[in-house]
Order: sequence, then structure tokens, then C-alpha cells
Amino acid sequence: MSAGEQKDGGDKPKDMLPLAKVWPEVERAECLARGAALKWASGVFCRPEHLERLSQYRKRESQRTASIHTRLKSMVQSYLEGVGWGLEQLREARAELKEVSQALKKGGLESNQNAEEVKSLERLREVSVNHCQLLAAVSNLPRLYSVRSMVLETQRLVESRRLLEAHALLMDLELWQDDILWQLHGAARTAGSTLSPEDQELVTKYFSGVGQLVDDLGKEMWAVVSSALALARQNPTPFVSAVRIVEREEALDQALLEERGGGSRGNSRPLPPGRPRCWRACFFQTLEEAVAARFRSVSYLHTRGPGLAGHLSALQHGIMADLATVRHLLEHCVPPHYRLTEAYLRASHRCLHAHLAQVSCWDLESGEIFAVLNWVLHIYNSSDMMGHPELVEEMEKAELGPLISTEGQLQLQNKYVQSVRKSVSEWMKKALQVELQDWQRDQEPDTDHEGFFQTSLPTIITQMLEENARVALMIGESLRDQTIQMGLYEMENLLNRFREALVELGKEHRRDPSNNKNKFYLHYLLASISNCIILKKSTESLQQQQSSRSAGQFSRTPPNPLAALDRAVRRACRLVMDRLLLDLQPYLPSLLTRPWLVQGDPTPKLCRVLERHLELYIRVRPPCRQRLQEEAQWLMVVEYVRALMQKRLVCRSAEERKQLAQQMIQDDQQFREILHGLEGEGSVPELNPLALLPFLADFIRLKDPGMLTLEVSGLAAKYPDISEEHVSVLLDIRGDVSRDIRGAVLDLLEQSAPALPAGYRPIFTDILVPPSTLAFCLPTAKCA
Repeated sequence: MSAGEQKDGGDKPKDMLPLAKVWPEVERAECLARGAALKWASGVFCRPEHLERLSQYRKRESQRTASIHTRLKSMVQSYLEGVGWGLEQLREARAELKEVSQALKKGGLESNQNAEEVKSLERLREVSVNHCQLLAAVSNLPRLYSVRSMVLETQRLVESRRLLEAHALLMDLELWQDDILWQLHGAARTAGSTLSPEDQELVTKYFSGVGQLVDDLGKEMWAVVSSALALARQNPTPFVSAVRIVEREEALDQALLEERGGGSRGNSRPLPPGRPRCWRACFFQTLEEAVAARFRSVSYLHTRGPGLAGHLSALQHGIMADLATVRHLLEHCVPPHYRLTEAYLRASHRCLHAHLAQVSCWDLESGEIFAVLNWVLHIYNSSDMMGHPELVEEMEKAELGPLISTEGQLQLQNKYVQSVRKSVSEWMKKALQVELQDWQRDQEPDTDHEGFFQTSLPTIITQMLEENARVALMIGESLRDQTIQMGLYEMENLLNRFREALVELGKEHRRDPSNNKNKFYLHYLLASISNCIILKKSTESLQQQQSSRSAGQFSRTPPNPLAALDRAVRRACRLVMDRLLLDLQPYLPSLLTRPWLVQGDPTPKLCRVLERHLELYIRVRPPCRQRLQEEAQWLMVVEYVRALMQKRLVCRSAEERKQLAQQMIQDDQQFREILHGLEGEGSVPELNPLALLPFLADFIRLKDPGMLTLEVSGLAAKYPDISEEHVSVLLDIRGDVSRDIRGAVLDLLEQSAPALPAGYRPIFTDILVPPSTLAFCLPTAKCA
């Protein structure tokens, strides 16, 4: 913008004033442009020296303004040319519309003139319609006269099973019927109306025998299809004829449907009555019904019980024989797209599925359930049936589901396990009854090839459980695991009842130990222990057979037969020790008395009793044999110490103390001779009860009473369960301990009182000290 233009920038050009009145936006745009120019100029020429470049800016802006004016002129020129071309087109269109309007007026006048002439042709149209009807009637008279005879002939052919000839005549009759109806429809449409119901009913009534013929032919065809398996071996011609008729009807149905769908709405031919017949679908439905009838024809007599396996075998042979007939004979009588073998497989599979579902609802025994499961899971899919190499491809195409659903299979397995459980429970009860009767026998129990006592109970139980597991494994690992789990539950129940029977046996023996019926009481107790060892091995074997994935899948608390076995073994061992104690009891009162000190009696008798028991313990299976030997050793020492605590012998002198200690050492030697080898069979020397007798002998033999404190300290360290009462009795037996030494010894024992170490078996805890004979205690002395 020039300086002159900036100077009078507030003045508007004269030619813009009228334009601003017409378009106010132009005035506003002019003001904005001037303001923007002033702002730009004030920024560019803010200093006097900047005015030197004024001519450059004026030249540049003049060039820009000229360029803009040129573009504006070009754009306006193109707009004007377009408007001119549009106006020219409008002129041409107006001229053409005038010509069309004149042609329409002329055509309307000519149409009005022709309408008067058409009225004179109505009579000719009526004559033409009547002529067409008469022509149709004349042409159809021969057919109409022959309908009755053709119906009778077709009926005769159907009854004689000449199906193709009958179907050919039937197709002619249906074609005549359809042509007549179509002609009537055409005549009515020509007359501008529709076919009257009276005319349609008249034609239907006249051809009423045709519908009956269709039904009769269908019955004969489906009868042939139903007996196709039998006809294929004798004369497959009727079956082939039936298939050809089905294909004709299917093609005719398809053609009629295409004709009806392809024509216009006004000219489409209506479907004849009874169309489409869909006889191909009826063919396969009839085939499936025939397969179901074949299943029903297999004898259901003696199906329950042992006959169920024979029934399933008959089904297997019947299905395979029918499949051979279908594959080798019938498959060649039908078109390839029928896939007859695949259709038969699907039909037989569905029938088998329904039949086996019905069988599964019966109250089946374990053998029957096994037969069903084995047939379904193994025989049906084996190479003898559907797994045959020639049928594998057909089976894959058929995409058959499982013969029994997963839920149905689980229900059958649960029923099988419950049935087996009932049988196992009854057998275990009978076996336990036999075991109880064996306990009353007047002879020793049987021995195995290793010389161990045993009865028939573990053999019966083991064989029964292992046989059930083996049979269940023939079905599958899941059923095997369920059966083993059930067997372990039942074994746990049996062992609980077995333990109760042992308790009752022990009570009966304690009531009358001299009863002749209890002559071999100990022998059968030892046999019971050996039986438990055998059952333990059988239980562990069964548990190892269970698959790892079966753990945790049972909702009930897992069985614990090993714990029940341990309880039964502990009870039997306790009864054996009670019997040993009963045999030792007559000699224990004479132990550690003055006659014993002089003569050494009754230690030899005790040793003979102990030796006799140990010889019987050898007839027990390890590890319970060692356990009984250790328990007998422990019992002997405990009773010996208990006799010592009775204070039947109180020493009066050092010589008596020496003699008492020597006799105790001799008794210990006799016990060791009988119990030799036990220290090397797993007994820990520190816990060996026989080590206690020499220790007590040394305590009694000690010459210096002042050393008793040190001796008691060692005794308490080795046997921490010894109490002040036990030590007091030992001090009394010595007979030379003063009150001060007694108080010091007991104080030391009270202060030390070590805790029982882990794995230590108390020995003094089971030995009670008889109450003191003193009526009162002195206040200055410690109570003994």
C-alpha cells in the first residue's frame, strides 16, 4: 500500500458506496482489509530508515494486485460462459417439451376413437373362449374315459409289486390331472377370473383314485425298503425299483419347484396336490425304522442276568451281518450320493444309543454292568466291529458321537462300584465269620511255606480285591481307581470289625483263661498279626496301582486302611503281651524275695515261660516279630523292676547288698541268653531296657553311700522318667542310707529333673511305687 493510500485510507472509493448498500458484507470486508493493511504498514515502517524500501513494497503490492485482478476476471468469465450454456440447454428442453405435449394430445384423440371400435369385438372374444373350452374338452375326452381303467390297472400292478410299471401309469394319471387343472386355470384367467372351487372339486373328485394309488404305492415301496436287508440276498429287483421311483419323484419335485419359482407371479404354475412328496427323506426314515425293527427282532428273552452278554453278542453279529449286506449288496443298488453305508451306521448308532440307555436304567448286577461297559468301550470300537479297517473311513464321515454319554458312563461305573461293594462287603463278613470260627478250633493255625502262622482271611480278602481291580482295569483306569478306592473303604471297615473281634476275644479269654476253647488262643493272636502284615502289603499294592490323577477326585474322606491295620496290630500285640503277663504272673510274687536271694528261684521258670513265648513269636512275619520280641523284653524288665519296687527284700548288711546285686546280674545274664540277638536287631543300646538291671545292681552294690549322689545323677541322666519315689525305694532297699544323704540325693534329683528327650520310651512311668507305711512325716526330714 502506497503512502498516499495510507493517508486517505479512511475514505471509501465512490464506486464501493452503491455496492455497500446492496451487500453490507462488502463494507465490513473493506474495513477489515484496511485495518489489516494499516497494521502491516505500522509494523514494517516503524522507523524513518525503513521508508527507503517504500518503492520496493509499492512495486510488489502493485504486481500482486494486478495478479489478483487477472484471476478474478478469468473466474468471472468462466462463470458467465457456464451460465450461458445452461440457458441454451433450457431453451432446447422447452422446445422438446412442446413437441411431446403435442404428440400426447394427438395419441389421446386416436385412443378415444379406438375405444368405440373395441366394444364391437367383445362378442368375438366370448366365442373364442367357448371355442377353447370345447377344444380342451374334446382333446381330454379320451383321457377322461380311460381314467377308471388306468386306475384299476395301476392298482393291480401295485398289488403284484410291479412297481415301475405302476409308477409309470401313475405319472400319466397325475400328468392328465395337472394338465386339466392348468387348462381350467388358463381358461379362467383368459376370462378375467379365477378357477371356481366347484370346477376344482369336480376334477379332484374325478381323479380321487389317484391319491389312493399314491398311498398304496408308497406303502408297497416302504415295505420293500423295510425288507431290503432280506431281499438283497434273494431278489434285490424290488428294492432297485423302489430306489428308481424315489429318484423319479425327487426329480419331479425339484422340476415343479423350479418351474413355480422361475415363472412370473401371474404365469407361475401352481404345485399339484400332494407335492412335493419328499420320498427320498421318507426312504431314509423308513430305513432307520427298519434298523430299529431289526434291533427289536433280536431276542429279548433271557436278556437279564447272564443272558445280557449273549444279547449284546447277538447284537454285534446282527449289526456286522447287516453292514456286510449293505456294503456289498445294497450299496450297489442305490446312487452314490445316497451313502447308504453311512446312513445305516448313523441309524444303527442311534438305535444302539437308545437301547443301551434303556438297558442302563435296569437294576443291573455287577457282571451285567461289566458286560455293557466292556461292549460299549472296547468291543464296539474294536476291529471286530466299527473299528474294522474297511469301516474306519465311513465312521469318520458319519461323525458319530459316543455310544453312551459321559454322564451315562459315570452312572454305570458308579452302579458297578456299588454292586461290587455290596458283594465285597458280604464276602468280607463271611470271611470274618469263618475267621472267628477258626479261632475256636482245637488245633494250631495253618502255616505258609515260610512257617509263619496264618489263616484263610488275608488270602480271601487279597484275592477278592485284586481280582476286582483286575476286572475293573479291563474297562478302564478310572473304574479301576474307583474299585480300589471302594475296596480300601471296605478293608478299613473289615479291620475295624476285626479289631473289635480281637477285643471280644481278649475279654472272653480273661474271663476264663483255663477254658479248653482257648487252648490255642496265643497261636491265633499271632496268626492275626501275620494276617495284618499280609493285608498291609496287599493294601500298599492296591494304593500303588491307583493312578496319580485319581487323588482328590473323590468327594468322600479318603480311606485309611493302614491306620486301621496299625490299630488292629497294636491291639493284637497288646493281647499277646497280656497273655505273656498272665503266664508270668504265678512266678512274679516270688521274685526279689529272700528265698529268691538264696535259691535263685523263680527266675528259671520265668525264663522258660519267656522262651516258650519267644519261640512262638518266630512264627510271626517281620517286622511284627521284632516288635513282639522287644515288647516281651520290655515287659520282662518292667515287671522285674516293679517287683523290686515292692520292697520285698531290704538289705541288712553290705554282704546282702552284694548278694542282691550279684543275683540281679545273674538274672540279667539269663534274660540276655534268651533275648540274645535283640540288641543287634535294631534296638538302641541307650534305650535297651535290659541295660537297666546292671545299672540298678551297681546302685545297690555301691559301698560308699556318699557316692550315691553321683550315681543317682547318672541314673537320672540315663532314665529321665525316674521319680523321687523310685529313688527313695532304692535307697530303702539298700538299708544304709542316712537321712542327710537321702535328703541330699532327693534334692539333687528334684533340681536336675531333665526333660524327656525325643524318641525316649519311659520305663519308670509304668511302674507304680506302693504307698509309704509311715503314718506321718517328720517336719525336719524330706518325705520319701
